[in-house]
Amino acid sequence: MQEAPYARYAMAYVLAGGRGSRLMELTDKRAKPAVYFGGKSRIIDFALSNALNSGIKRIAVATQYKAHSLIRHLQRGWSFFRTERNESFDILPASQRVAEDMWYIGTADAVYQNADIIESYEPRWIIILAGDHIYKMDYEKMLQQHVDQQADVTVGCIEVPRHEASGFGVMHVDETDRIIDFIEKPKNPPAMPGKPDTALASMGIYVFEANFLYEQLRRDAADPRSSRDFGKDIIPFLVANGKAVAHPFSRSCVRSDFERAPYWRDVGTIDAYHAANIDLTDVTPELDLFDRDWPIWTYGEVVPPAKFVHDDETRRGQAISSLVSGGCIVSGASLRRALLFTGVRVNSYAHVENSVVLPYVDIGRSARLRKVVIDRGVRIPEGLVVGEDAALDASRFRRSEGGVCLITQPMIDRLTNA
Repeated sequence: MQEAPYARYAMAYVLAGGRGSRLMELTDKRAKPAVYFGGKSRIIDFALSNALNSGIKRIAVATQYKAHSLIRHLQRGWSFFRTERNESFDILPASQRVAEDMWYIGTADAVYQNADIIESYEPRWIIILAGDHIYKMDYEKMLQQHVDQQADVTVGCIEVPRHEASGFGVMHVDETDRIIDFIEKPKNPPAMPGKPDTALASMGIYVFEANFLYEQLRRDAADPRSSRDFGKDIIPFLVANGKAVAHPFSRSCVRSDFERAPYWRDVGTIDAYHAANIDLTDVTPELDLFDRDWPIWTYGEVVPPAKFVHDDETRRGQAISSLVSGGCIVSGASLRRALLFTGVRVNSYAHVENSVVLPYVDIGRSARLRKVVIDRGVRIPEGLVVGEDAALDASRFRRSEGGVCLITQPMIDRLTNA
């Protein structure tokens, strides 16, 4: 891979401390960036892979909420950076480095508290990344725009439906891409000119010249009214007092020959998470995970190949329009439009459809599961039926507005002990 001219002097700083509470019990034990995605990966692997594929060889990850699962994944899957090649990979848990009673207060504070560590590497540019979105992007192109336009900050942006924009920073830009207004998570998001149903939303990706960023972080930390947040404080200040520029995602998104449109997803709800995973089972999915020119790096667990056994008329191990990871055994069971992570076992006469099954789940004989997300390590009892009676499902499991049932082991334990 050709090394990028700007990226080699940049550091990627990934904000990965958020819980992601809308994912309900999926984030009871892990932060949102550590949630599994796509059969092998974690959500954070996309931002990290984008940085690596863009030519950025200095990366730092700030963690906070229930970070053990995330830190373990980063240690196992991202430990190949070598200092003798001028590479670095730092994991930065909230550690009360500024004061004994202060964890990370906001996204800007999560950078400010580690400014001395960042400065020690002497990067010329810092690219701030959110660690909880699914997309493929060449950050080198964003860095190049930032330098060419001599911006104080460049903000990655994407067009989203207006009714979904209240969870984002929303901006207005002029014909030169300069941001003239920025509102963080507005209750009534303003529409884009000429597009009444669309808003221009921040992706949570920011490029700064390093020394300028340090100055802004110090200024913000000294302001007692600040919430220490990029979207609420730093970016609005620079829109009003500096030069803030927007970078449309369409200019730097990475697409293979099989991807029709720019792909970016916030899988922050059970319905969005289920849909994004199940979409991967399409004949030609919107996100191409098989693109060898832009690989999604992750921890590759050493497991045997997937195995399908039995070929009787009523007991046939088979999968239709499904993704099945290594270490899985489909024993006389059928899968249709299902995504199985590593080490799942589906026993005889079971049927799994339109479902996402996380690692090391064991699905008992004759179970019928439709439109479910099953958390890691769950043991599904023999004969359990989910997805055929909405009222019954809602009384036993977490059922989303879109009719997806999230199943965890404590839910199963309550069911079997009742």
